[in-house]
Amino acid sequence: MNAIVALCHFCELHGPRTLFCTEVLHSPLPQGAGSGDISGQNEQAEEEEGGIQMSSRIRSHSPAEGASADSSSPGPKKSDMCEASGEICGCRSLAGGHPGYVSHDKETSIKYVSHQHPNHPQLFSIVRQACVRSLSCEVCPGREGPIFFGDEQHGFVFSHTFFIKDSLARGFQRWYSIITIMMDRIYLINSWPFLLGKIRGIIDELQGKALKVFEAEQFGCPQRAQRMNTAFTPFLHQRNGNAARSLTSLTNDENLWACLHTSFAWLLKACGSRLTEKLLEGAPTEDTLVQMEKLADLKEESEGWDGSEEEEKPSSQPDVGEGQELSKSSPETSLVPDCNSWNVAHRRLSVFRSLRHMRQVLGASAFRMLAWHVLMGNQVIWKAQDMDLVQSAFDVLRTMLPVGCVRIIPYSEQYEEAYRCNFLGLSPHVQIPPHILASEFAVLVEVRAASRSSLYPTLFDDEQSLNKYEFLVTSGSPVAADRVGPTILNKIEAALTNQNLSVDVVDQCLVCLKEEWMNKVKVLFKFTKVDSRPKEDTQKLLSILGAAEEDNVKLLKFWMTGLSKTYKSHLMSTVRSPTSSECRN
Repeated sequence: MNAIVALCHFCELHGPRTLFCTEVLHSPLPQGAGSGDISGQNEQAEEEEGGIQMSSRIRSHSPAEGASADSSSPGPKKSDMCEASGEICGCRSLAGGHPGYVSHDKETSIKYVSHQHPNHPQLFSIVRQACVRSLSCEVCPGREGPIFFGDEQHGFVFSHTFFIKDSLARGFQRWYSIITIMMDRIYLINSWPFLLGKIRGIIDELQGKALKVFEAEQFGCPQRAQRMNTAFTPFLHQRNGNAARSLTSLTNDENLWACLHTSFAWLLKACGSRLTEKLLEGAPTEDTLVQMEKLADLKEESEGWDGSEEEEKPSSQPDVGEGQELSKSSPETSLVPDCNSWNVAHRRLSVFRSLRHMRQVLGASAFRMLAWHVLMGNQVIWKAQDMDLVQSAFDVLRTMLPVGCVRIIPYSEQYEEAYRCNFLGLSPHVQIPPHILASEFAVLVEVRAASRSSLYPTLFDDEQSLNKYEFLVTSGSPVAADRVGPTILNKIEAALTNQNLSVDVVDQCLVCLKEEWMNKVKVLFKFTKVDSRPKEDTQKLLSILGAAEEDNVKLLKFWMTGLSKTYKSHLMSTVRSPTSSECRN
């Protein structure tokens, strides 16, 4: 993440000062770079957009050169520092000549470099201005807490001000702030909860250490009574230089700056890796909208549930919404995964990996019959002992449908009606009503033990596990071999039979086909449900869409149930708003 994290302090003599900052070094410096290369490097650094990236090419970040600075260094000079008795004062973190701290991230070849000030003039100016604003005008009520400020020119800042106890300071406390500076405003705002929690943890640790030192000093030599006895003496003359203590003295931690470097470096790395950019081209798909609606419904439902209500809730059978799954099994069956967890890897071999794999296992004619019922919205029933096999079959078959058209009960001990689910997994001993077996709106896949060693050619070693099964696909209305079927089914089969297309390419073909037919569904929905056009016009529209065949019409009507509520409400509002305005006039 291209950002700078800095610890700032409000000095009683010099005002806001930067104590310690950590930067990101994105590319290593060339070996043997001399002083003659500095100007070129600075010019190249200045060309980086935003000013933060240029810190990766400046000279002072080399640990060998350390804190040494010439007369042109933008950092504060020695004359600007506080004078303290024999120790580093409150305006300075590292002693002169200290090489600073460097952490190497081998995964990304990034270095995290910490010192008191950035060496690059523009970066120094940005950090300096953010430090002054965080400890002067940009503060929270009570002068302690987080705040956001900044602009495009000087960067955006997340600042958290806090106090550190000091028995020798005015008011027995000193004022500090931790700031995070970056040029990406949106990224910084989105990182607010993360930064607030982690920086708050660093502050709590500093305050806890300082509080122990403060209490020990007050117990040994109380300062409040001593100051009251010398109330008429100017306070600044009473310090004798001891009040300008460093943060290491206030916390009694000699390794403080090394610990802060570790914390700041981790903060930059973690904050940079927790959020990633995703390019979205065009409007969200219907599947995306439906998934967002389901997540919102689940969140609202979980918030509405109470612990007491959950205990008193009767054992009634909940309804299954679109795209949701409900597993129904006996208590004995539910214990199987726990008792046989060591055997999960073996059992997961008996699964379908893709539509092409399923077509190869079932056979071309049986797969076409099954896919036809899936696309038409008929109930698909699988009877098998292996729950993983049934679940994998449903995971593969559901890829042919929009998300809003999928209603699954993965495994049940009794038959469920078609209005509750269009994918139903059953135990082998479950009895299916005769009218369902004879119905043209259902298809049954029975998984039995194979009567011979191999039912289909084995291409891979992991397919041996499916050879022990025999798959029988039956329906009250079998699909005739010469039946044209829906257009999308023919295109899916063409993609599956084309061996030049990999499985990933076939998956992308499915996505494109679903989007193509969902667009036709949207047009038909607006034409028939919103505009209420006559049947003659509807037939003309279907001909234009290339969906005038019976199977295509049935498919469009079924897929219409998978439209998102957002899209439907948007159409209704845009159509009814002109009418309502005319009525008001």
